[in-house]
Amino acid sequence: MARPLSEEKREAILEAAAELVATLGTGAPTAKIAQAAGLAEGTLFTYFATKDALLNELFLAIEAELAATMLEGYPAKAAAQARCRHMWDRFIDWAALNPMKHKAMRQLKVSDRISAESKKLGEMLFQEVKALLAQNLAGHAAKENMPDYNGAVLGALADMTLDFIARHPRKREAYKQAGFEAFWKAIAR
Repeated sequence: MARPLSEEKREAILEAAAELVATLGTGAPTAKIAQAAGLAEGTLFTYFATKDALLNELFLAIEAELAATMLEGYPAKAAAQARCRHMWDRFIDWAALNPMKHKAMRQLKVSDRISAESKKLGEMLFQEVKALLAQNLAGHAAKENMPDYNGAVLGALADMTLDFIARHPRKREAYKQAGFEAFWKAIAR
């Protein structure tokens, strides 16, 4: 009878993969990923049939973690700007605390190794986040810009904010505030 797979080993593989994809890209060798996870390469393939299966699973795991983080403690009864700010803060804090996952996610999003099915599942994970953002911005943002433009502005300002936080971690709150204010003003009617 086959031994049950260890959730700890699976998580170790995903963590190692995130670190190495962030630093080496999606071409990171599975041997290095297994070694970083403290496992033999063959063990990695016990958990993930192929490297592409591992990368797709990593993509979905990071997307699920981020989507859940952005919705955690969502202040549904607050004003629209405060609700948007909550999601902004949750995203910036998550990315600042998980820079390798954030960098890996950015690489995976543009990789041709991520299947159309995984990309679709990733979109579904953010369905509620996008719906809430659209609802919160409805009275504030120009309708013709929604949602793609607003998402692009949000992403670009988040990346800039995270770059400055990485350079000056003690100013995280100030940069987070400035980044959100720039976003809020940039999308206004």
